[in-house]
Amino acid sequence: MSTICCIIGTRPEAIKMAPVILKLKECGLSCFVLATGQHTDLLTQALRTFNITPDRDLSIMRERQSLDYITSAVLTKAGEALDDVKPKVVLVHGDTTTTFASALASFYRKIPVGHVEAGLRSGNLYLPFPEEANRIMVDKLATFWFAPTEIAKNNLLKEGCDPSRIWVTGNTVVDALMMVKGLKGEPEFLKEKLPPHVPLLLVTVHRRESWGKPLESVCEALIEILKSFPRLWIIIPMHKNPLVREIWQRYLSDIPNVILCDALEYDDFVWIMNRSTLILTDSGGIQEEAATLKKPVLILRDVTERPEALSEGTALLAGRESSKIVELALRVLLDDDFRERLLSKSSSPFGEGRAAETIVDILMQYLNANEHCLGE
Repeated sequence: MSTICCIIGTRPEAIKMAPVILKLKECGLSCFVLATGQHTDLLTQALRTFNITPDRDLSIMRERQSLDYITSAVLTKAGEALDDVKPKVVLVHGDTTTTFASALASFYRKIPVGHVEAGLRSGNLYLPFPEEANRIMVDKLATFWFAPTEIAKNNLLKEGCDPSRIWVTGNTVVDALMMVKGLKGEPEFLKEKLPPHVPLLLVTVHRRESWGKPLESVCEALIEILKSFPRLWIIIPMHKNPLVREIWQRYLSDIPNVILCDALEYDDFVWIMNRSTLILTDSGGIQEEAATLKKPVLILRDVTERPEALSEGTALLAGRESSKIVELALRVLLDDDFRERLLSKSSSPFGEGRAAETIVDILMQYLNANEHCLGE
């Protein structure tokens, strides 16, 4: 049976690729899971939720790793792994440095690349950085484009991609979300910390352009929000980067209503999202998850490559200026009519949870046709 190699390196990739990996195995296809280790504990943690163990882990991560290092390490070591595995197709996901370098290593070996979550564009090469550039470069190298939405498909068509090899599949994060939602109750660490029935604000910030002053501005906004709404509780799963953690702790560690914690297991994180009154984030995936869960979300960025989250979902673009974050957050939290209008427009713009099935069906058709041609 032809081998499909799924390459993942970070926590978001693991979560979004997990439904595809599981579906490939369910359908009896030979699936080799290659982890680059761009993230270590976070990657392992996410895979554990789905009971997936990589077939090989390149373990490239090191302290304060640069983009140069990640790119070169993944390109070299993933290339060596591909030489050993010799897959018929490589699947990569999204927009990370692992995604780009793995696609390039596959291209060098003339292995067809399937890009899961293809076609997302912010229109600004430096926002988010380096993800926007990674997306563009991977889509130039890809053979199959699995676009999550019609907007993503249209972006690919505008760039000259072959329309016969673009499929609108929905986003695999919806598959992942539906797989774990409701599996667990309240996380143990919250039972003694979080009072019942209080309004809850979930905050995640991790992108490079958010480091430093922008993150300090978010912290200042949170302090102001609590002054105006003292019943509110805030949960912040902190990114492992010490540059991020130090700011969270300096501003917020002494505030009783703020719970600072380490990164969470994905099923625990889904529980907290579903329990939240409002979410503040610079994450891309959470924009999709929040729309699916019908939870209001403020995007702590200046642009988003997921315009559906704004037009059809539950998101508002807040930027990273403290005053605007405070204004929008309090409006969502305190104005019931405004919040209900925001939630009422959500129409599941990122799919219904069958993206992995669609992707695997397409790959099976390709592999069967390819083997048939070779047999002739």
